[in-house]
Amino acid sequence: GVYVGDYYHADAAAEAALLSDDSVTVTQENGSWVFAPDTPTAGLIFYPGGKVENTAYAPLLHKLADKGILCVLVKMPCNLAVLDMNAADGILEDFPEVNSWYIGGHSLGGAMAAYSTADLTGSRLRVYSTYGSEDGVLNREKYETDRSNLPANTTEVVIDGGCHAGFGRYGPQAGDGTPTISGEDQQQQTADALAAWMIQ
Repeated sequence: GVYVGDYYHADAAAEAALLSDDSVTVTQENGSWVFAPDTPTAGLIFYPGGKVENTAYAPLLHKLADKGILCVLVKMPCNLAVLDMNAADGILEDFPEVNSWYIGGHSLGGAMAAYSTADLTGSRLRVYSTYGSEDGVLNREKYETDRSNLPANTTEVVIDGGCHAGFGRYGPQAGDGTPTISGEDQQQQTADALAAWMIQ
């Protein structure tokens, strides 16, 4: 109980991103947050990082929805994606208007959603990977080792000056590097590049 009760909390900017605006409607459905543009071109199911309040990723997903991507931010038991790897089950059926879906996440959430220790080089999956150049949390050696399991056409984007915690809004993370860009800039760069890749 002490372990799971100690987690990173979303900040005020994250809470503000949970509000609807002229281009994105934000709702809560079955425990998940949905960021919906008027006419979605694709969908993304997003798993939050381990021991991070899921709403910390609201700014990033709101920015993605601004670019036409319907985003579903799932809530994990005790803020740990490892406790519900199949949280995405049933979500696609709730949004029949979306024909193209992706799944991903941040840190432990990304590992549970899409990280592969199995050989996917012969698959037809489209894979996108991004991290900040100043990330001090990512196990770079393991990342490089397992990267050979991904398809040859995998897109990898390194955000210059970005750090591990910069994809969310939950403050500094223990062991992380020192970013040279703002979290807002990192999230905007991520949304711009990811949306362009998803809808090409």
